Amino acid sequence: MRRRDFVQGIAAISAAWPIVARAQQPPTQPVIGFLSTRSPEEAAIHTNAFRRGLEDMGYIEGRNVAIEYRWANGDYSRLPPLVADLRSRPISELLCTLVPSAHVVGLLLNPSFGMDAVDQFRQSVATAAQSPDRELVVQNATTDAEIDANFAALIKAGVSALVVQNDPFFDSRRSRIIALSSRHQLPGIFHIREFPADGGLMSYGASLADTYRQVGVYAGKILRGAKSDDLPVLRPTKFELVINIQTARSLRLTIPQSILIAADELIE
Repeated sequence: MRRRDFVQGIAAISAAWPIVARAQQPPTQPVIGFLSTRSPEEAAIHTNAFRRGLEDMGYIEGRNVAIEYRWANGDYSRLPPLVADLRSRPISELLCTLVPSAHVVGLLLNPSFGMDAVDQFRQSVATAAQSPDRELVVQNATTDAEIDANFAALIKAGVSALVVQNDPFFDSRRSRIIALSSRHQLPGIFHIREFPADGGLMSYGASLADTYRQVGVYAGKILRGAKSDDLPVLRPTKFELVINIQTARSLRLTIPQSILIAADELIE
């Protein structure tokens, strides 16, 4: 799959703004994530116009492009979990493409993150990983001891691939999670580059470094006299797919050419 086949998602309020929702699909079937604060009924005329624009570019929904719709129905508080839902689907699909023999997929969650977000993430991964011959095993961890115990439980359950929730606690236990993954020869996908940079298999998500750069710019504007109330809310704009080639070799995984081409960074 070429980089252009990873299509930016569309979010619409009164004007459209992009979010990224890359998903690994067959080469002829890119996926668009369509996020809107509106409702499907009220926005039907504009959604149809969006489809016509796609058709002008040669893409017809259901034929050579798939669209994942998420609607907030006027409730702005629903936007963060909807964005998380869209991002979790590419994560699951990428892992299943890289490890097609994974009939049992593990999911590590932290319920302290907030049950609504956790439930949304669980459902998204379950839907994306759904297959007649694939099972999802879920484990919750909020402490170091639970991380260790849950890895043992996942291995006992026959898990052969792992999805780890986007969670600050798990980020702070990155070395522990990577060491356990390596010890048990368990391919995992994570949400930030720091995991594969430290020896994990792969990541897909917003660039944490770029996000902090934006925060620095934001703080600098305030120091120069700007009022925080007058500044726009910042959103991640740089998303990256990162693969640790050395880890893939140690796991005896063959990375499909489509994923190699689409990757933003390959770590040797």
